[in-house]
Amino acid sequence: MPPQTMPSETDTRARSAAEASLLEKAAQEEDARLRNDIRLLGRVLGDTVRDQEGAEAFDLVERIRQTSVRFHRDEDRAARQELEGILDGMSIAETLRIVRAFSYFSHLANIAEDQNNIRQMRRSGPGGTPRPSTLEQTLVHAREAGIGAAELRNFFKGALVSPVLTAHPTEVRRKSTMDREMEIAELLDRRERLQMTPEEREASDEQLRRAVVTLWQTNLLRRTKLTVLDEVSNGLSFYDYTFLQEVPRLHCALEDRLNKEGGEAGELASFLRMGSWIGGDRDGNPFVTAEVMRGTLRLQSSRVLSFYLEELHALGAELSLAAHLADVSDELRALAERSPDTSPHRSGEPYRLAV
Repeated sequence: MPPQTMPSETDTRARSAAEASLLEKAAQEEDARLRNDIRLLGRVLGDTVRDQEGAEAFDLVERIRQTSVRFHRDEDRAARQELEGILDGMSIAETLRIVRAFSYFSHLANIAEDQNNIRQMRRSGPGGTPRPSTLEQTLVHAREAGIGAAELRNFFKGALVSPVLTAHPTEVRRKSTMDREMEIAELLDRRERLQMTPEEREASDEQLRRAVVTLWQTNLLRRTKLTVLDEVSNGLSFYDYTFLQEVPRLHCALEDRLNKEGGEAGELASFLRMGSWIGGDRDGNPFVTAEVMRGTLRLQSSRVLSFYLEELHALGAELSLAAHLADVSDELRALAERSPDTSPHRSGEPYRLAV
């Protein structure tokens, strides 16, 4: 074998410089994507203002924006005086339109920044390589500390992690507004991940325009006071796209990783349970009565049962396994025989009958 030599100080510096150059290039690319997303959303919002409020309103928004840029970027005192004159001369109706336009632009820019933060979290290595998940990094730290899969399994058998939701009655944004903002974020994410054809890009542009128009035509703030059960419903709405989906996914991912590390494989004990104070904080809130608490429990149970029924419906569509092509346990056969489904098309599909 040829003799091995230690890398010289020059080689080390050259490698470090190359890695730094790659990181700088990746950061510049991320900044460019962020600016492009903000420009895209700003252009769509501008088109919406022009279509919905008229060319005069759009021109006024643009004039204020450009004058503000001159004032803040160049410290232009003449621009400041011009801006003060524009703002002082506006009617109440014009003021409301301007406030709405800049408020929505701020919301859209925040969406773009959130998507950029997600991109940066996914790519942290040289050249924008994907970085390990937080879960994977945590397990690596546990292994380095001498804590193996068996010890972690025993720990989770007795562990209980219970994040607790609490009400925020001061949250004045409507769920409808937040839903539209989430839709816009999903569209930006899809445009980032997929290599679209021209037709798909055009369809995505139309979806984005439609979402921004809907957002513009939706009241940004609530005009009526929430009841406690309204707060309960708002809190439960987060379960649909976070906890009910992500908690099982996290649990299964942890279970799979522990199984891969060797030792006794099997199901991981349930250790993460969500809690909530919303609708149950009877420690001084006069609006949380016994009837409100009963209503809270009804809403909670209905939400989770509806979720599981939807999951079963999806399983029924997926599990088309035929009895003569797959091994079926006696317990599953017994459950399938109790099914009220008498369709001959599913008579040989025990999993569907069991569902």
